[in-house]
Amino acid sequence: MLEMLLVLLAGVAAGALNAVGGGGTFVALPALVAFGLPPVTANAVSRIALVPGAVASAWVLRRELVPVGTASTRRLTAVSVAGGAVGAGLLLVLPASSFDAAAPWLLAFATLVLAFGRRVSAALRSAVGRPVTLSAGAVLAGQFVIAVYGGYFGGAVGIMMLALWSIGLGIDAAAGNPMRVTQLAAIFLSATLLFLFVSDALRTPLILAAMLVGAVAGGFAGAHLARRLPAPLLRGVLLATAVTTTVLYFLRG
Repeated sequence: MLEMLLVLLAGVAAGALNAVGGGGTFVALPALVAFGLPPVTANAVSRIALVPGAVASAWVLRRELVPVGTASTRRLTAVSVAGGAVGAGLLLVLPASSFDAAAPWLLAFATLVLAFGRRVSAALRSAVGRPVTLSAGAVLAGQFVIAVYGGYFGGAVGIMMLALWSIGLGIDAAAGNPMRVTQLAAIFLSATLLFLFVSDALRTPLILAAMLVGAVAGGFAGAHLARRLPAPLLRGVLLATAVTTTVLYFLRG
């Protein structure tokens, strides 16, 4: 019961982080690995569990969606679904040892994006000296690449989306957050459909159920909290979690 409670709390934290600014994978994945799940299975379980939370967050924020340049929301979502499916397929097809070896480096990459992504975006905009406007095709191509990464791993994928939209279209992070949550749900949903039928995620039903319930509660509450809590505080907590998780993964390897 204590283990299930801890998994539930990890789900709450992960769902809330995804709703607020991204990074739920930094909590969900290491928590599941700590409870003895193999990394690939833990990745699949976390992705399945975080889908309902992401959908709950998207529902709360549905009236605040801002278009991403000239790319329609329907096309952007279709690309996210397709990319998420490709990434999930890669996770299932490639040897488990590949993910074991890549996981610490993916976490490190995601942590760097989290720590310096906003500064890089601002520096690029300043260097160009004028507003950059990507075409609809360029936005969709970038979204597909990010979605593939999200389907395979998922760490900081929402932050990468905001960075792309900020650099290429000048979309403010706060204004783009509702669309980020919506696209995150689309990426995770397509990956989940594959994981449910092909992965070992359903062999741990109690762990999956506990994290899923927690993620729904966290995602719903996080979407409301995102409108109230100061962004610097949230980014600080998320960055501390990301750095700690990354270091522990390298030590573990």
